[in-house]
Amino acid sequence: MLEKFCCFLSGLKMTLVSLFFLILSIITKVFHIASPVDFACFTIIISGIPIIYWGLKMFFVKHKITASFLITIAMFAAILTNETFAAAEVAIIMAIGGILEDLTIDKAKKGIKRLINLVPKNARKIVNSKEEIILAKEVKNGDVIRVLAGEDIPIDGIIIQGETSINQAVMTGESIPVDKKEGDSVYSGTTNCFGVIEIKANKDYSDSSIQKLVNLVKEAQNNKAPTERIVDKYARVIIPLAIVFAFLVYIVTGEVSRAVTVLVVFCPCSLFLATPTSIVASIAHAAKNNIIVKTGEALEIVGKCDVFAFDKTGTLTEGKLSVSEIEEIANENKDEILRLIASSELKSEHPIGRCIVEYAKVNNINIQSPEDFKMSAGRGIYAKVEGKKIHAGNEKFMEDNGIELSSEIKKKINSKRLEGKIALIVSVNSVVSAIITLSDTIRKSATGAIEELNNLSKTLLLTGDNSFTAEYFAKKIGIQSFQSNMLPKEKASYIEKLQKEGKSVCMTGDGINDAVALKVADVGISMGTFGSDMAIESSDIIITGDNLQKISYLRKLSKICIKTIKVNIIFAMSVNVISLTLSALGMLVPATGAIVHNIISILVVLNAALIYDKKIV
Repeated sequence: MLEKFCCFLSGLKMTLVSLFFLILSIITKVFHIASPVDFACFTIIISGIPIIYWGLKMFFVKHKITASFLITIAMFAAILTNETFAAAEVAIIMAIGGILEDLTIDKAKKGIKRLINLVPKNARKIVNSKEEIILAKEVKNGDVIRVLAGEDIPIDGIIIQGETSINQAVMTGESIPVDKKEGDSVYSGTTNCFGVIEIKANKDYSDSSIQKLVNLVKEAQNNKAPTERIVDKYARVIIPLAIVFAFLVYIVTGEVSRAVTVLVVFCPCSLFLATPTSIVASIAHAAKNNIIVKTGEALEIVGKCDVFAFDKTGTLTEGKLSVSEIEEIANENKDEILRLIASSELKSEHPIGRCIVEYAKVNNINIQSPEDFKMSAGRGIYAKVEGKKIHAGNEKFMEDNGIELSSEIKKKINSKRLEGKIALIVSVNSVVSAIITLSDTIRKSATGAIEELNNLSKTLLLTGDNSFTAEYFAKKIGIQSFQSNMLPKEKASYIEKLQKEGKSVCMTGDGINDAVALKVADVGISMGTFGSDMAIESSDIIITGDNLQKISYLRKLSKICIKTIKVNIIFAMSVNVISLTLSALGMLVPATGAIVHNIISILVVLNAALIYDKKIV
């Protein structure tokens, strides 16, 4: 009950009432107007009670010395020396400073609130062919949900009816809507642009993509950074020191007023505000750029990491195959070969087959259903198209079907594999006609991101691929060194080895096999769009748009945050030292000391707030 009452008194409305009484007190003193009561007493009651409550509660219940405790001592000292106006001034400026801090933090949380507001509140559930409006949080795995044009999708799932375009910028960072059809996956929080679709939920609401992001955002609000804890320790030293110093000033000068002023200006409120406001503003700046920073500690460390390690598949690459080259053999027509092989693969369920069919469709190749089709698991396929016998597969498959491979063809195949690519041999009527090369596509942002990081620190590739593939991708992207054939535990062990050498390591990955390494690293960054749940939960930072250049942005944001914290602390301590000297010399009285001290606190908060709107390139 008392805590709620104190929250009410410290709110904006009551603080304005408190300020009104202080202004009345000033008017009566300046114009020498007789008053039956000292209006400053009302200010002390309204704004002082919350300060006294929190200060004493932290001291006696949680055994922590806080800024409120020192202010409480200063207020009582001022009241006992009939400095009621000074006590009121301290209380009101502290109250205003607290409200300003709340407003600053509210502003800083706008980017985070933007993500939270993306969560749909309702869903259209289909039950027995009828539509029912239910709360989105009631959607379960397996439910069929209808989404109209312009509505947000409430749950992760698969489209089972309809075609549309989905604006999924919130999840992937893509600037244009993505075409979706039956069988395609959709994410909660994204927007259905056209038509009506029905999706089958493949997760409960609590496990949906957007809900996980919201939970991570909330978690980010409740974590402290090491610098913040240092300031907490500082309070336990400086506040007893303030009391001792005030007592010495009184002994030497014999003036209680000077001792009270020392207590007022010695309060380290500005130091307490320096770190949390900077951290919150920085985390919100990251959220505004579709990056979730789970802890202030991670934000601090990422700016000074010595080594940036990366997984390959799904992190530096797209994690999906695409046709990179069709090399004709025996002067065959490329489009004709593509038409024949795509038609042959039309009934294939293998990722390579689907990839070739998709590539042919993109290139407007006319595909027809094969007359005959057989698949040899893990080796290749046979099909008959327009009476022609088509074989597509590896060397073993070709040899088993009596198709001769020249030494030149084998050399080409080995060359492709050394580049980390898949080489598919295609024969028409038992004659090798082409080699189709498929590879994982390097992310567009990868090369630029690595180039920027190479100018600031060391870059490292940790992959389970063979050494040839690892070396090819490392050189292609520009990574300085690599480790290949690594199991998940070996990745983590290698990171621990670097840490024992005194290196701080940032690991970026996206899969379940990266989870251990992400957890062991000083900072773990996961690719949130396609990253596994385990990788996201194990990491400290999630890049929701999968743009690797955001890592360089994070380094810059971190340095700006740390610089702001240090500037605020140095500035606050410098002014405190000057104010203490002036107080001891009697040049500051309790009233003016309170003004100086709290103006500094407000300036510190405002300086931290500037991070939110700062342009970082």
